[in-house]
Amino acid sequence: MSYDTDMSDSDVPQIAAAYDAVYAAIPASPTFARLWREHALGPGYPDGFEHISFLTLSEMTAMAAALKLAPGALLIDLACGMGGPGLWIAREANARLTGIDISAVALAAARTRAATLGLGDVARFSAGTFAETGLDPASADGAMSVDALQYAPDKQAALHEIARVLRPGAVLAFVCFEFEPGRVAGLPVFGTDPVDDYHPLLERAGFDVLAYNETPGWRERVNTTYQAVVDAKPALTTEMGEAACAALLGEMSLTLQLQPYRRRAFVSARRR
Repeated sequence: MSYDTDMSDSDVPQIAAAYDAVYAAIPASPTFARLWREHALGPGYPDGFEHISFLTLSEMTAMAAALKLAPGALLIDLACGMGGPGLWIAREANARLTGIDISAVALAAARTRAATLGLGDVARFSAGTFAETGLDPASADGAMSVDALQYAPDKQAALHEIARVLRPGAVLAFVCFEFEPGRVAGLPVFGTDPVDDYHPLLERAGFDVLAYNETPGWRERVNTTYQAVVDAKPALTTEMGEAACAALLGEMSLTLQLQPYRRRAFVSARRR
């Protein structure tokens, strides 16, 4: 789901409000929860850490391994949403967590989830964007992001900001989609800065790429998930409301039609 276009400061409240509407509606939809778990999250995904991205348990485990967090380390989760994957990785590593997102509703849900999981003392969640986290320089021991960086309106600025808040030697681990730029030209729903390869952006931002791999089976999983959700529109509209359902399904329908993604990449990179 994307509302990031060529985002200026004046756009942020409108974009945040759209995300708020979706995040507020999702807990009221058992149909969405069932479909997303069945098709997107896959078998074995841990209860209590659900999210609305495509991260599986095996990918989340690989991300935790790539981050190499020591006990007590500070992990930053960018575009954290309701906090599920970041909280799971922080718990597994016995680390601290700071989640950053533009949605106040998502942040409130993440705080509630952290308290429910007994992680309220080690996790905090703050409003911010990829390019403006509000964090101190060299303050973090690792950073992560899940299926979100592709929506940042200026990905080079985002990676420079991540490099700024990471200490030298810390690892950034993320999963995101590469675009086929020709397929999304003139379609701001997919952002105005489509990237088909993050290698040069990472290197310019001060990272050494450690791993850059296409995630297996991603296209079939995305298409199957999106089609199942689109097909359930009547039930979702009843459960979520028309506005939230339209916001959620709009990009899914366009993705099924245009197939804008080149790859879904799992990346780890070390801050120089």
